[in-house]
Amino acid sequence: MAADVVVFDYGSGNVRSAVRALERVGASVTLTADPAKALECDGLFVPGVGNFHACMTGLRAAHGPRIIGRRLSGSRPVLGVCVGMQVLFEGSSEPSDTPLEGLAEWPGTVERLSADVVPHMGWSTVEPGERSRLFAGVENERFYFVHSYAAQQWTLKPTGAFVVVTPVVTWARHGDPFVAAVENGPLSATQFHPEKSGDAGLHLLENWLHTL
Repeated sequence: MAADVVVFDYGSGNVRSAVRALERVGASVTLTADPAKALECDGLFVPGVGNFHACMTGLRAAHGPRIIGRRLSGSRPVLGVCVGMQVLFEGSSEPSDTPLEGLAEWPGTVERLSADVVPHMGWSTVEPGERSRLFAGVENERFYFVHSYAAQQWTLKPTGAFVVVTPVVTWARHGDPFVAAVENGPLSATQFHPEKSGDAGLHLLENWLHTL
């Protein structure tokens, strides 16, 4: 039976490519902002295009923080992509007339890339963390990035008796290193667009489906 995936349609831009890519790797996909469907599906795909604060505005209007929080509290998988990854941090230094805090699932602030050319637009390799399930079979492939901001530090240090799995962090470089992907229990995210990354991106999405 195909995995039931919702692409969360909260107004973040053209998401049809995500729907098509997930369908190509065997998911049953619904494009919707309906809270009930977003809560009940096997996997929630959270896209993100454009400005951090605009995406947060759209997410809040669509009850995204509550939906994502409830899913994660019940260990229901969520995959954030591009700005859909950035909003999982505490905030962003991106200029805005109405700055908003992020979802704070992970500590840290998203910062402008330190590089000669910004935005970072094009194909880049990544350095997958040990035990990565998302990058199994595509460790040496290139993925498609379009962004000017990224998390450039990873400061979450799980400690204590209840920590079962340490997050897997994947890095890339454009100027300085930045976080390209995170696998943290039911919560995963990529700074690049797997749905626009050809066969490598499809393979990664298929790997994600296998974790649902």
